[in-house]
Amino acid sequence: MKKLLITGGAGFIGSAVIKEFQKYDYEIFVMDNLSFGNREFISVPDDHFLKMDILEREKVADTVSKINPSVILHLAAVHFIPYCNEHPHESANINIQGTMNILDAAARSKPEQVFFASTAAVYPVYDEAVSEKHATGPMDIYGLSKLAGERLCNEFHLKTGITTIICRFFNAFGPNETNPHLIPEIQNQVNSGMRKIKLGNLTPKRDFIHTYDMAAAVKTLLDKVKSGIDIFNLGRGIEYSVTEIVDSFSSQIGEKIEIEVEQARVRKVERMHLLADVSKLKSLGWEPKIGIDEGIKTLVNVSVNG
Repeated sequence: MKKLLITGGAGFIGSAVIKEFQKYDYEIFVMDNLSFGNREFISVPDDHFLKMDILEREKVADTVSKINPSVILHLAAVHFIPYCNEHPHESANINIQGTMNILDAAARSKPEQVFFASTAAVYPVYDEAVSEKHATGPMDIYGLSKLAGERLCNEFHLKTGITTIICRFFNAFGPNETNPHLIPEIQNQVNSGMRKIKLGNLTPKRDFIHTYDMAAAVKTLLDKVKSGIDIFNLGRGIEYSVTEIVDSFSSQIGEKIEIEVEQARVRKVERMHLLADVSKLKSLGWEPKIGIDEGIKTLVNVSVNG
């Protein structure tokens, strides 16, 4: 049984990843300070749940050495862009220094593989599907901090030779969301009974992928990438506008939902498109299975449907 250590495992994507890996022969350990995650999201024994901050350098190093994992999945980060913009020093410290601490601990314990969760925010604005070969150019502190993390992963691999996987996550949706991104914001308003909801920018299009599909992709990457260092986009390869997402919610509840644009929610700087070219990941045998309507259906209260 392989030992798997997941940082940020009690969070939104982490909880889906754990659910996926529990289907297989892994002994799962979780490191999370619960600043964004929730212990109730995951079913792991208490002695396998390590409440600690990735900024605690020596504690992290000692803990990783004691566990001696075969695989480290580094998901822990501050990733809600408005929060990052409001707290740039905190976000950069956690996303960069925290990653350094995890990689330093990995260099000591020498796992077989290290997986780093990066982001589509490393890319500048493109009006086309972006592949891993497109030039990077972050527009915000979050993207900048994650691109720094990618550079740290490159240095780590050069020094250690440990197999390193960098995965650029596009827009995730699904259960256990802990930040007020678009879909959970609509979900909360609709499930509270509102049929005239308040949103910000309506025209941007995003590539939304369900966390269960993301978790399956992570498993595929660990199964297929056994040497070197490589970068993969993780999205669904389909764009949806805000109004299309609202229309999907309307379809699932069988009622018309109106939108009121609230100026306080409107981002001053916004990219109109963010679409993944996921052909590289698909070449490994992975395919997304959950469509936008099917995924949103799981987010709507049963009581809403009558």
